[in-house]
Formats: sequence, C-alpha cells, structure tokens
Amino acid sequence: MIRVTKTEEPSKTVVTIDGQLSGESVGLVETCCKEAESDGKPVYLFLRDVTAIDDGGQLLLRHLARNGVRVSGRGVYTSYVVEAWTTTNNRRSSPMDADDGVNRLRGKAPSS
Repeated sequence: MIRVTKTEEPSKTVVTIDGQLSGESVGLVETCCKEAESDGKPVYLFLRDVTAIDDGGQLLLRHLARNGVRVSGRGVYTSYVVEAWTTTNNRRSSPMDADDGVNRLRGKAPSS
C-alpha cells in the first residue's frame, strides 16, 4: 500500500511518499513525478514513511535522481538508502540527499 501526495509550491513541487514503493506503486509514483515535471518547476521527492523499496522502486528512484528530481528521505531506513545511493553515485548525476524532514525541502531551517 502506498500514499502519494503532491504539493504545489510557487517555486517547486513536492511529491511525498508513504508506504511501500514496490510492485504497481512504482508506476504510480513515476506517473506522478512525470506530471509534476511537466509543470517546469523543480521536483522534490520526499520518502517520508517508506517501509519497503523493491528493485523496481530502486531503479525508479535512481532514474528520477539522474533526471534532476531531488530525492530525500526521513527515518532510519530511507535515510540509509538515500545516503548509500548518494555516496556510491556521482552527485552531479544523482542529486539524492538524506534528510531529516520536509522542512529542509521547503528551504526552512530545522527548529532546535
């Protein structure tokens, strides 16, 4: 099961994923990101409460990152996955960053 939320902001579009990025949900996320890209604004994909990512999900995330989608994750699992891909891929071709929350995506400093 997956929940995909798209938030339009003046300077970017944030696509938030909760649940499992696997099976049929991979196509749903891909479609949502393609629609967001068609607006011409930068797209940020936020893996908020992702519990599992299968091989198809990993391939999609790498593809999206190579094509300029900014990918970030919250939580131990997703932060680890994003960090692992960040350090093993060339940063210019894979703009993925581990993140602690959506505020960073929105350009806000985390509160202390």
